[in-house]
Amino acid sequence: MKNYFPRTPRFMMRFFSKYTWRFNSDKKEIFLTFDDGPTPDITQFVLTELKKYNAKATFFCIGKNIQNHPKIFQNIITDGHSIGNHTQNHLKGWKTDQTTYVNNALACEDVIYKEFKKAANSNLNTQNLKLFRPPYGKVKKSQAKKLIEKGYKIIMWSVLSADFDTTISNEKCLENVLKNTESGSIIVFHDSVKAAERMKYALPKVLKHFSDKGFVFKSI
Repeated sequence: MKNYFPRTPRFMMRFFSKYTWRFNSDKKEIFLTFDDGPTPDITQFVLTELKKYNAKATFFCIGKNIQNHPKIFQNIITDGHSIGNHTQNHLKGWKTDQTTYVNNALACEDVIYKEFKKAANSNLNTQNLKLFRPPYGKVKKSQAKKLIEKGYKIIMWSVLSADFDTTISNEKCLENVLKNTESGSIIVFHDSVKAAERMKYALPKVLKHFSDKGFVFKSI
């Protein structure tokens, strides 16, 4: 299945320089992100593991999944993590026209704000909700431009765990992260059914490995 880079090449970051791929930091800090949730049991596993290390992360949520599992979404907020937009229906930008794609992202935005307002004692600032990650990492320039005009920051990644790849081993998923992560890295995991086995194996080990080395896990 391999049609991706575990470590995003620098030429790609330079070519798409309006997107955020990593953070320039001389501090020992890492930015964990989770795509495709909230998902029953799996997202709660992630939250439990993060809490063990006082780690904060950013969850790029699908609107329909928020609607189907609002309690899990509330748990993400209550635990103090950041929320990002991953479209309402996990659309692939390259196969969707601009109007449909942007409207789908805005539909997800409406769901996020609606549920956010229900959160009790939320530490999140609504201004921090303008984070967007395109499903599959595939978005047309015109779509991205329109979202940026609407105040969004396009958040990509520098390290891909590839937990979604059912052809790789749990150990390879872990290696992808340990081998390529450095200060300022944005790492992608998925709190989805498809990725669960590899993510559940790798995430606890990633948290322990870098925590033991003095790294802090921060939300975007």
